[in-house]
Amino acid sequence: MTSGLSRRRFLGSSALAAASLALPRFASAASRDSLAGALLIDGLGGPGGRDDGEEDHLSPAEIADVAASGMAALHLTVGTVGTMAPLEAFEAIVRDIVSWEEEIAAHPEVLAPVRRAADIVEAHRAGRTGLVYGLQDGVAFEDDLERLDTLAHLGLRVVQPTYNRRNLLGDGCMEPADAGLSRSGEEAVARIQSLGLLLDLSHCGRRTAADAIRLATRPPAFTHTGCHALVEHPRHRTDEELRAVADKGGVSGIFVMPYLSEGRQPTAADVVAHIEHAVDVAGEDHVSVGTDGTVSPVELTDAYRNEFREMTRSRQELGIAAPYETEEGYLFAADLNTPDRFLTLGEHLLERGHTQTRVEKILGGNLLRVFGEAWGSA
Repeated sequence: MTSGLSRRRFLGSSALAAASLALPRFASAASRDSLAGALLIDGLGGPGGRDDGEEDHLSPAEIADVAASGMAALHLTVGTVGTMAPLEAFEAIVRDIVSWEEEIAAHPEVLAPVRRAADIVEAHRAGRTGLVYGLQDGVAFEDDLERLDTLAHLGLRVVQPTYNRRNLLGDGCMEPADAGLSRSGEEAVARIQSLGLLLDLSHCGRRTAADAIRLATRPPAFTHTGCHALVEHPRHRTDEELRAVADKGGVSGIFVMPYLSEGRQPTAADVVAHIEHAVDVAGEDHVSVGTDGTVSPVELTDAYRNEFREMTRSRQELGIAAPYETEEGYLFAADLNTPDRFLTLGEHLLERGHTQTRVEKILGGNLLRVFGEAWGSA
């Protein structure tokens, strides 16, 4: 959930669901210790999030947060989404990739480039965090698929054909017509997979996603979503969609967004509820986590509240906002608002009776497998 406005500084359920989960306030030290060596991957998230005046580069505090997070890899968004001319969008993506490559070069002890699944394993062993570049909108190449080849050469590894609205490739999840993939979109899906890129359908309309899954020859993914059966929302995926992605070997990642909780700030209980439903429907080999946030914790200051309010209103004016985007539905869970939130989430799952093997799959193992199968030897 990004826009032409930068959300880097921001990404930084019902009472019944919360009551039924009854998550413990503190999980046992033994649970945390058992996850200490787990390979963790955020299916959508990135460094940053602190409001410390370092707008153009990661600050020392943000780098320290990445080092403390224990993440083996982060799939982060490059470029923008929404109403932008294709060539302008393409140039923005290239600038973003260059910027992140500069961050990696400046902090080689903490950050690492990712081109293959093996790079994530190597980063994990070295105590570093790999950065996976992805697009949330295909507008940059909608009129010229050769731009996709160029971006793949520059390190792009994940591609969404559409964002919330329609482009020349197909309909996003907020389009009422729900027209599916265009012929150009079908060609783009084939090109995405032939280049060894992960096909991400998180913001696609239902018919667009169904068309893409049908055409997929490698595992696709919903890298950051929720479960429609728990909360009806256009960004959430139905049980049929969760099964369809699983049948193609892919994963569906649960995010940490107010959509999970009908517009209020989400909690760990909300996230766990959606993870558990996805596991029940798709199986433990096909569920992951894509927070749609940043590694650094968010400080809920008056300045943050004001800027978040302005950003929410701007997204609504641009027509790219989704239902339940409210001025109080902050994009983080207060009880997961630390750099090591994956370990905390894992503790909650263990306390709920899930096995360590299952938890480690959900927190990173499943995504590592899917990255490997989607990317191949690219």
